[in-house]
Amino acid sequence: MNLQNKIAVVTGVSKGIGKAVCEQLLANGATVFGLGRNNNDISNSNYTFINCDVRSFDSVQNAFNTIFTKTKQTIDILINNAGLGYFGFLEDMPIEQFHEMQETNLNGIFYCCKMALPKMKEKEIGHIINIASTAALEGMAQVVGYSASKWAVKGFSESLFREVRDFKIKVTCIYPGAVKTDFFRNSPGVKPHDYMLMPEDVAANLIFALQMPDNFHTVNLEIRPLQPKGPKK
Repeated sequence: MNLQNKIAVVTGVSKGIGKAVCEQLLANGATVFGLGRNNNDISNSNYTFINCDVRSFDSVQNAFNTIFTKTKQTIDILINNAGLGYFGFLEDMPIEQFHEMQETNLNGIFYCCKMALPKMKEKEIGHIINIASTAALEGMAQVVGYSASKWAVKGFSESLFREVRDFKIKVTCIYPGAVKTDFFRNSPGVKPHDYMLMPEDVAANLIFALQMPDNFHTVNLEIRPLQPKGPKK
């Protein structure tokens, strides 16, 4: 896909991967609508921030209706990036935190796809990218709730890809390892460091997948830091 003048929607844009994706989409000529509870410092005439809580279908619906009004019912790219994680032993996890992860990490993707797909099907063009995690590929101790939500994203993505491929719509699921962002704010035992993946490098992989020829489809993309704990001493 040539990104010039394409309409892209990105969720979770305040920092990290979401912000980096917005910047790189804009650099490639796309018009970007950023959805989130907090904005970033991007200043670009082709960037519009819309306050949205992806846990609420009403909020998502209102955001997309605003986008459709501004773009004359067009959307080409959807990047489902919004997500969060809480960690610890299962019996110690507050029920509210477990629900918040499912509502953000899975329900938010469902709501955004539900709004975006009808317009993509009408045009027979579109690319949906869902950000999962390597926690969707392997179980980890004290990551039960987060891992469950991301395994669900994996199943959601692989099923949806088969559902919409005949409409010329691509669905890609990305599985990043640890990324140097504020994601670990809810995990006091983990501090971001320079041996993690960089948000701009993860974003570059997304842009590469988007720019591939129409008949080339990256279904799953696993990306990890080479030495996540740094070189051996």
